[in-house]
Order: sequence, then structure tokens, then C-alpha cells
Amino acid sequence: MNAETMSSKHGLAAGLVPTRADWTIDQGWEHYSAQEHATWKTLFERQSRLLPGRACDEFVQGMRDLPIAADAIPDFRRLNDVLMQRTGWQVVAVPGLVPDEVFFEHLANRRFPSGHFIRKPHELDYLEEPDVFHDVFGHVPMLMNPAIADYIQAYGQGGLRAQKLGVLDKLARVYWYTVEFGLVQQKDGLRIYGAGIASSASETVFALDDASPNRVRFDLPRVMRTRYRIDDFQETYFVINHLDELLSLANIDFAPLYAQVQHQPEYAPGQVLPDDVVLTRGTGMYHDARRGGK
Repeated sequence: MNAETMSSKHGLAAGLVPTRADWTIDQGWEHYSAQEHATWKTLFERQSRLLPGRACDEFVQGMRDLPIAADAIPDFRRLNDVLMQRTGWQVVAVPGLVPDEVFFEHLANRRFPSGHFIRKPHELDYLEEPDVFHDVFGHVPMLMNPAIADYIQAYGQGGLRAQKLGVLDKLARVYWYTVEFGLVQQKDGLRIYGAGIASSASETVFALDDASPNRVRFDLPRVMRTRYRIDDFQETYFVINHLDELLSLANIDFAPLYAQVQHQPEYAPGQVLPDDVVLTRGTGMYHDARRGGK
């Protein structure tokens, strides 16, 4: 790949000045190296072994229907041929993180911005910035689902409004605890639909199997007041009963909710409230140990 891909930071985080106002670039699929395709293969095969019985049915179906395989980083042009027909979405390549308003504008117009770079072999287990594996493997299968497709578009539209109102942090928590780290209750048990879990080998196991985190029924005002972890596993996962619940969120007028929660206390990531519907009360042992037992 190019020199920018070789740096440790990408896009906005690297101070990049874009050549296009929407920050899009050509994916340059032909320029991926054999090593980069091999990294994709390692990540793909590892997650493919872990996700059966853990990923939700809609994720599994989306993966089956898309031209995504272990042998090579997907070509966005081929992905878009299928995705556009199914839900009207397309994947656009960006150099890395983009400004919030650019991100929301893409989502509002059914364009999903994906980093075109892939992590280095020594970064398989943790990467600070979302790369092509996180964005494509984690997010794109769910964009084949009409409920998720509509919800993420509505999030983009809502993000543009939230910016103007100065309450973006509240809306960002909704995205974080649904699209990135959401769980859904299926008839055969809890399943993953959030991309941050689905693209992470360690969090795939932690989110469903570990005794440490809380698993709490999703409640919108509660989620909007709950901080999250960006540097480690989540301390609490919020659970919806069905993906169609997200459609109701897409149609809500958030303005009264912003006014309701704006000046109320915020909750710590691992806090359990008396009126929470708790599916699993976590032990907190993992994060306690990370904090040195304090």
C-alpha cells in the first residue's frame, strides 16, 4: 500500500488533508500486498471459527450473501453490487478516521465509510483505529438487513442534528451500545450484532461467555447517560429483544430526550441501576483486576 498506510495513524488521526471534500479515496484493491491479504485471511478464519452460535442470524445470513471470503480483502466494487441491490447501501473507501460531519453525511446517504488499510500482523488482537477488517467484516453483513440499514441511515441524519444541538456525546453512546457493541436476544440465546464484538476474537468470547460484564436490557435514556470503554472490553452490554426495535429508535424525535438527559447525572460503564432489567449481573472481576483491585 502507499506510505500513508505504513504510518501508525490514518486519516484524521494522522492530520491528513483530504483531496476530496467527502474524504473518499479509491480503495486501490489491486495494490494490496500478499501480506495484507494474509492478515485478512488470519483474521477472517479466526472469527469464522468463533462466531457460529454467537453471531445473530442476520449477521450469518449477511455474510453468506456477500462476496466476502477468507482468501482476499474484499473488493468494495463487488460488495456494492450486492449491497446496493439489497438495501441501497454502498461501501466507500476512506483513509481512516474522518470528521464527524463527514461520517454522518455518508451514513445519512447510505454510504458506509470504511478504512482501506488493514492492521499489521502484530496488531491482530487490538487496533486503535477501525481498519478494513473491522469495517467490512464487522459492519457490512448487518447492512444487508433492512432494519439495520434504516437505523444506521437514521443515525447519520440524527448525528447531523445532534452536532448542531451540542449533544453529540449522548447520541454517540446509542451508536456505541448498539451498532458497535450490541447484543440481541434470539430464541436460542444471546447473540452478537455489534461490529466491535463481531470483529474481535477476544471480545466475541468475553461479551457472551465471561462472568465479568453486565448484560442489561436496552433502555434508550439510560444508554444515553452511560459512558463507555474505548480502551478495553465493555463493562456493560445492552440487549435488545429484536433488531426491529432499532426501527423504532430510527423514528424517535430525540430532541425531548436530549433535554431530558442533558443535565442528569451520568452513569459509569459498569454501574447497575435499581430499575435496570438485568439479564446477567456481572462479577466485574476482569475490570477490577485491570484496575489493580481498587
